[in-house]
Amino acid sequence: MRKYFGTDGIRGKTGQFPITADFALKLGWAVGQVLAQDGRGKVLIGQDTRVSGYMLSAALEAGMTASGLDVHLLGAMPTPGVAYLTKSLNAQIGAVVSASHNPYYDNGIKFFSGDGKKLPDLVESKIESYLDKAFVTVEGTRIGQQTYLQDAAGRYIEFCKHSFPKDYDLKGIKIVVDCANGATSYIAPHVFTELGADVIVINHQPDGFNINDKCGSTFPQSLQAEVLKHRAEVGIAFDGDGDRLILVDHKGELVDGDEILFIIAMHMKDKLQGGVVGTLMSNFGLELAFQAQKIAFLRARVGDRYVLDKLMEHNWVLGGENSGHIICLEHATTGDGIIAALQVLKALCEKNDSLHTIKQGMTKFPQVLKNVKVTKPQSIIVDDTLQNAIAKMERSLQNKGRILVRASGTEPLIRVMVEGEDPIFVNNIADQMADVVEKVAQTLA
Repeated sequence: MRKYFGTDGIRGKTGQFPITADFALKLGWAVGQVLAQDGRGKVLIGQDTRVSGYMLSAALEAGMTASGLDVHLLGAMPTPGVAYLTKSLNAQIGAVVSASHNPYYDNGIKFFSGDGKKLPDLVESKIESYLDKAFVTVEGTRIGQQTYLQDAAGRYIEFCKHSFPKDYDLKGIKIVVDCANGATSYIAPHVFTELGADVIVINHQPDGFNINDKCGSTFPQSLQAEVLKHRAEVGIAFDGDGDRLILVDHKGELVDGDEILFIIAMHMKDKLQGGVVGTLMSNFGLELAFQAQKIAFLRARVGDRYVLDKLMEHNWVLGGENSGHIICLEHATTGDGIIAALQVLKALCEKNDSLHTIKQGMTKFPQVLKNVKVTKPQSIIVDDTLQNAIAKMERSLQNKGRILVRASGTEPLIRVMVEGEDPIFVNNIADQMADVVEKVAQTLA
């Protein structure tokens, strides 16, 4: 069990431990103790656009240079961009200061290894072991240096463009792009415009406070309206750090991560090398659609790091989450919203068809998700009262649906998911399960 690291790094409310400047300072130093090679090493630091990012990045940088690491600052950069640059520039580690899809008042810190992948749990545990040790700055001649990588955005833009085939372009395709006032605000419009698309950009003027604020992949209503207004073929919404996306077709209908995964899988069916990885949250309809196509499908724990682990275990190349984290290992080592969007656009070009049409091969089961705020999520999950209630409710579904109750890895929440054939019945069960969670939480308070 790790004390600070969750599903996607360390995350919380800014100003409250551990998302404080002093903790970031110590964390940067601890990273150096674990990953500096012969007392030296190179690390990249990128961030999203929330106002606290500058404070935390500066503190993290100070801790790293105090341990002997040389720091290259990337500025505002999508999380997958940091992963790509960490690998391509032969850095020992890449750090991202971001709380992804959360509001501006939250923040977090996550890391990539030198091969551009999320750090293994064991490495994160080793970093944590140094947080209780005394902070000691290396001698003056060994203190790390800090530089700003001027062409970081340009390098990542070119990387994204190269994932799209040279014999295609996006001319004649009108796309609305919602950047969530986040890290893709500068980069994504350039990628799609330079590939020839007619691009309309919304929510691309970050001020430190408007990231994910009624925009982006977690609030696609404005994107749906703009797609209909401009009669666009496709709408693309990213989250604050650009590692997930949601699409909108020309009719204004949402296309979620499960449907995106299905579209890409069908387009590259001959290159799947075995099958596709989803998560415990993937819709049962996705599983049935893959069964019909004789495509193997496995479920991983929630979190793109666990999707990647299972892909690597089976030597497969495609996986993702219904939230829009899509991993295309042919191109990227982590969830990448821009890369995933380009793979869907490539399918549209090759099939000469609409997004609305090519998503039709999958029928989603009604699914209801309830989030219950709690203070002791791990204790609640193992409580006998809750487990007995889950078993009872599952029997009532008669093998025609699923119930998943889990602790969030990024927020103090219990997430209740129910899916089945009857939407009214599914919603009633979800309400009942949420009530049980609340009662158990009150008992354990």
